[in-house]
Amino acid sequence: MPDTLTSTLPVTLSDIEAAARVLEGQIVHTPMHYSRTLSAITGAEVWVKFENLQFTAAFKERGALNRLTHLSEAQRKAGVIAASAGNHSQGVAYHSRRLGIPATIVMPRTTPFSKVEQTRSHGAEIVLHGLNFDEAKAEAYNICQREGLTFIHPFDDPHVMAGQGTVALEMLAQNPELDTLIVPIGGGGLISGMAIAAKGINPNISIVGVQASMYPAMLCEIEGRDVHVGGATIAEGIAVRDVGRLPLQVVRDLVDEILLVEEEHLEQAITLYVNVEKTVAEGAGAAGLAALLAHPGKFKGKKVGLVLCGGNIDTRLLASVLTRALVREKRLASIRIIGDDRPGLLALVSKIIGDNGANIMEVAHNRLALDVPAKGAEFDILIETRDSQHTQDVIDALTAEGYPPRPL
Repeated sequence: MPDTLTSTLPVTLSDIEAAARVLEGQIVHTPMHYSRTLSAITGAEVWVKFENLQFTAAFKERGALNRLTHLSEAQRKAGVIAASAGNHSQGVAYHSRRLGIPATIVMPRTTPFSKVEQTRSHGAEIVLHGLNFDEAKAEAYNICQREGLTFIHPFDDPHVMAGQGTVALEMLAQNPELDTLIVPIGGGGLISGMAIAAKGINPNISIVGVQASMYPAMLCEIEGRDVHVGGATIAEGIAVRDVGRLPLQVVRDLVDEILLVEEEHLEQAITLYVNVEKTVAEGAGAAGLAALLAHPGKFKGKKVGLVLCGGNIDTRLLASVLTRALVREKRLASIRIIGDDRPGLLALVSKIIGDNGANIMEVAHNRLALDVPAKGAEFDILIETRDSQHTQDVIDALTAEGYPPRPL
């Protein structure tokens, strides 16, 4: 697609190629690897671009740095401001310090302390304001006007879009035979830049966007429906209400399809990245793989490029996701056993479980439950097994010994 065909779009292939030259040597040229195991699971030929290996663990550095390099000398001296509780804030803070530009980041008061300190460690002045992103953004605009700063938008900016588009340039240089790119959509900066770059190189390539089902803002805009979003999605990096006007124009023209994914598929994708690729993905970063898992028939036999666009996930949340995966696979199972309250009962039950190769993780002993006989006792036991069949074998063994458990 030559630039003459993209003259109506806010960014051209030439802009993205220029951004690549600006970024050269200042960001990580991240690897892209073929995943044999993910390919076997999904039926597609899967290639993963590891943008979680950027210094701030997300692609946002690309757009932030490209935008900062286009500031005038007066703007550099005055400084910049951004509103974000996530990856954009760190990208702006980190590269502003590298370039000697004063940076202010406005974050909601509800932002986890670790993210606040991580952003501050990059040299930015932190302002905590409001209870959500919209309130923080409004305060950032107020400070911007009052102090004469330049606002660095996370996605609705041509220089930011061009910077993000360099991801696609690298992917198609690393494997020119890719025929499909699956890209997470929040405000639209990443997918719009990547779509222009990819279609400019190969007009026949398919660009598929992914949104969390709770936050289908871009899909609603494309379909002309009222935007209704909300909910506690694990993909908070793409949980936006208002998409960018410039990215929206590009998505209308160049994106072939937008898919929605449920929380279960996002969790499964995060787990697979840990267990298969031995790498950490945040919810938004795993959205592309989640779409592949949720809609395998659409991509069977295709050469698919996934963007693992970020790895900044709270460690407690990651631990919860991995534990929930064990429960979903029935490798962790809670069972309830009701028996006589007599010495040695728990030891006997434990022996049956142990003899069948399972591990007891937790035991709760309840004598006061009213649905248990006064001379009885209730045990809630959390066991660890190899898989669902092993769990069933343990249940069958307990039943055969006269202690039929009830799965919880």
